[in-house]
Amino acid sequence: MSSDFDPLMPETFDSPHDEYRRLRAECPVAHSDAWGGFWALMKHADVAAVATDWQNFVTSRQNVVPKVAFTGRRPPLHLDPPEHTPYRRALAPLLSDRRVAALEPVIRRICRDLLATMRARGGGDVCADFSAHMPVAVFGHWMNLSEAAVVDLAEVGRRYNIAVQSNDVEGTRVASAALYEVACDVVRARRADPLAPETDATSALLAVRVDGAPLPEEMIVGTIRQVLVVGLIAPSVVIGAMAVHLSRDRALQSRLRADRSLVPAAVDEFLRLYTPYRGFARTALSDVCIGGRDIPAGEPIALVYASANRDEAVFERPDEFRLDRPNMAASLAFGRGPHMCVGAGLARLELTVALDELLSAAPGFALSGEPLPTRFPEIGALSVPIRFEQDA
Repeated sequence: MSSDFDPLMPETFDSPHDEYRRLRAECPVAHSDAWGGFWALMKHADVAAVATDWQNFVTSRQNVVPKVAFTGRRPPLHLDPPEHTPYRRALAPLLSDRRVAALEPVIRRICRDLLATMRARGGGDVCADFSAHMPVAVFGHWMNLSEAAVVDLAEVGRRYNIAVQSNDVEGTRVASAALYEVACDVVRARRADPLAPETDATSALLAVRVDGAPLPEEMIVGTIRQVLVVGLIAPSVVIGAMAVHLSRDRALQSRLRADRSLVPAAVDEFLRLYTPYRGFARTALSDVCIGGRDIPAGEPIALVYASANRDEAVFERPDEFRLDRPNMAASLAFGRGPHMCVGAGLARLELTVALDELLSAAPGFALSGEPLPTRFPEIGALSVPIRFEQDA
């Protein structure tokens, strides 16, 4: 089969969006020969339809393109309903609006401490110095990890992210195994000394009973491993992308700095513009036809959320930043269907506080070098060098 696009081509921060605009117009159901071959859905309607049709499109075969799962299954994303439900149900109360809101002072303190170091140096790399560290510290607090465990997680998470973004298969395999060890250590510690399930994610998973039986130990470890990775990488690349955009749009940067009440709405629009995922995958259980193209059963299908959220058929002037979009609810930034991000509330709060504090760190900031983009399965910024200005 011919290849409609090559996800391994060199990219700039902006070039994937140019390519996806072309594919939406010319080939909205695209095929690539990369990574053994996969399909990619570019249109909002197709992505939303497949994401919600869990009976016919499953995640249990392959949940991401390229396939990076080397060590075991990781609920809830690796399981289809109803098997995935007990895992989500255990985590959901710990990610309720009330529990998330209580984390705001913690997130704000973490952001201020990291940005103070950057400010003292007059700038730095938004990702390496700020956004890569903040989610680790927040998750460490949320998961009741020791300081030593947070340090370990930060280093392992950094190595994993670099390996994935570099298409380093062996490095990804090694770092993934190390992340599993972190998750195993957490589960062992909670089994020996459990905390109240309503205050601790691992203890909540250990307390779950399905037909009187506990969840399998390897599945609990896999869940913690999944939560760690999704919670670490996505916020980092979105914060980097926001910094790039605001460095380029100084009027918007000044407007948000002057009126912080606009920051939550700005975060929603940034999430639409810079949706961090393009590789979450499904597999059709039978042969299907989407957009006039026949997709055989068993072949991976990437849901390109980053393209869907810039679909001209849904969002007017989709490449522009607009605070007043009347159909923001159509955004697929956190997915759709039974696998919609269970931690969306926490992610949105992290991004809102991070943006607020970045705006407070100096009267202005600007790029001091070219941003380095991430690669499949994420999309966004891996490195964003900036300088802080004393007079905007």
